[in-house]
Amino acid sequence: MNEDVSDGWAESAAAWIVEQGEDGDYGRRFVLDAPMRERIEGRGFRNALDVGCGEGRFCRILQRAGIRTTGIDPTEALLARARELDPNGDYRLGRAETMDFDAEFDLVVSYLSLIDMPDLAASIAKMVAALRPGGTLLIANLTSFLTAGPPEGWTRDSDGVLRFAIDHYMEERVAWVSWRGIRIQNWHRPLSHYMTLLLDHGLQLRLFVEPTPAGGDPGRNALHLRVPYFHIMEWQKPA
Repeated sequence: MNEDVSDGWAESAAAWIVEQGEDGDYGRRFVLDAPMRERIEGRGFRNALDVGCGEGRFCRILQRAGIRTTGIDPTEALLARARELDPNGDYRLGRAETMDFDAEFDLVVSYLSLIDMPDLAASIAKMVAALRPGGTLLIANLTSFLTAGPPEGWTRDSDGVLRFAIDHYMEERVAWVSWRGIRIQNWHRPLSHYMTLLLDHGLQLRLFVEPTPAGGDPGRNALHLRVPYFHIMEWQKPA
């Protein structure tokens, strides 16, 4: 049974699989993967939950770091690809908002998946519940500056200069975004919304960074430097 409910993921799964490949898309390959690996390698993590695991690429990265993984995602076509590439992996159909894990993991990861979750409060509550005391919640997310841009985003002004439009920043809303045959819904929320939900669970912030590109096309990287695309947060559940 496919749990995709008209948010575009079922229809976009094939294009997403092509876009990611084994090395990930541009942002993962040149911006996020290196700092995300730094946060998992050599830390003693044993058992990780990847929430919104998609085709399982980050689960495989976690496994290469010696970490046992469970992946959960609501799109069956992506899970089928994850199982094809990792036949012995543990991949489960489900949504963050309704998953049911009780303090089973010392690491919970959301790698660019919070923006896909309609009920963020319920999703974060379930992620925190899945963590053992003392465990780590590792989040990579689109910045709220970036998600406040659509539908205009990057446009040229009357002088032909490329500008990025940010509007209705404080308004939580969903928008359709499209690229390379992918068309999905992303949620915009102000940063304070994320921070308040996480702090309300008593989590302790251990890391907040806005990584910059390393390698890749200079033109694309210049846009990342003008408008921060991503941030990484690491939160610890009190022991």
